[in-house]
Amino acid sequence: VQLQASGGGLVQAGGSLRLSCAASGRTFSSLNMGWFRQAPGKERELVAAVRKTLGRTYYADSVKGRFSISRDNAKNTEYLQMNSLKPEDTAVYYCAVDKYGLASTTKDDYDYWGQGTQVTVSS
Repeated sequence: VQLQASGGGLVQAGGSLRLSCAASGRTFSSLNMGWFRQAPGKERELVAAVRKTLGRTYYADSVKGRFSISRDNAKNTEYLQMNSLKPEDTAVYYCAVDKYGLASTTKDDYDYWGQGTQVTVSS
């Protein structure tokens, strides 16, 4: 599976960005996807993922109500809509394939990572 993340950039606080993750190499509808982020000097953390078996979506507390994960199977693409951005959202954002569809917060439960896209939020 190859993942290509895009859509990052520089935005002012309060602004919005939509990240995209284009997948190839496997039937996209069969993939469970998640979005992580890693700020300088910090651990990579799960931002959003879908708990496929429960039909629920996980969001980190810090992004609840502001970020939304979605997908377009026809375009083989997963999205992360980010609204009301804050300077603390500044990080490199990665998409990854969730091996089990459980929205685990453990990085080892994900394989096939995208290359990352930089999001910088200015105050």
